[in-house]
Amino acid sequence: MTKRKKKLLLLQLGLLIVGMFVIFFTYMNNEKEGVLNIIPPQNKEKVINQLSNNKSESSDVFYNIEYSGIDLSGNRYKLKSEEAVNNKDFKDIVDMKNVNAIFYFKDDTILKIKSSFGSYNNKTLDMKFRDDVEADYANSKLYSKEAEYLNSKSYLTISNQVKLVDSKGTMHADKLFFDIESKKLNISSLKNGKINAKINLNEKRF
Repeated sequence: MTKRKKKLLLLQLGLLIVGMFVIFFTYMNNEKEGVLNIIPPQNKEKVINQLSNNKSESSDVFYNIEYSGIDLSGNRYKLKSEEAVNNKDFKDIVDMKNVNAIFYFKDDTILKIKSSFGSYNNKTLDMKFRDDVEADYANSKLYSKEAEYLNSKSYLTISNQVKLVDSKGTMHADKLFFDIESKKLNISSLKNGKINAKINLNEKRF
């Protein structure tokens, strides 16, 4: 076989290989686009965007997460959630479902809070609780629809249809302000929004 025929044979073989790759990738691309090909052209772009958004959203979801640390007052805390997702608008915020928080205070008392939804700021360590909020501290139970723990102020605010239950009875209010340092509870009246009671939890009122 002459050199010319060998070169011609190699050229033909190379073209054949290139052609096979082109056919293969064309087929694979058509397989990916198969579903989209049956969608009307005017709706195709919308469907592609929806699929892309669903993929990005699901990739940001985390399950059974736990945060733990020490707040500015030196109290240990632990925060758990069955499901969490990074907030799209605020990078430091984590939105949560089925939330449980425990605060271990330096005087050996414990505060437990749980809610259906909540959020955690991993920069300021602030926490928010929403829907079916329940708090347990010093043999008292607190129920509400919202609660917010402000780490920078060592304050816990419980609001929206608040009910407090202890051995001495039941109390209703629109807001409770719990000072974590002093363990004092300020209660806002349902009628006029003014503070109508100040209670020291260390006195075993609750």
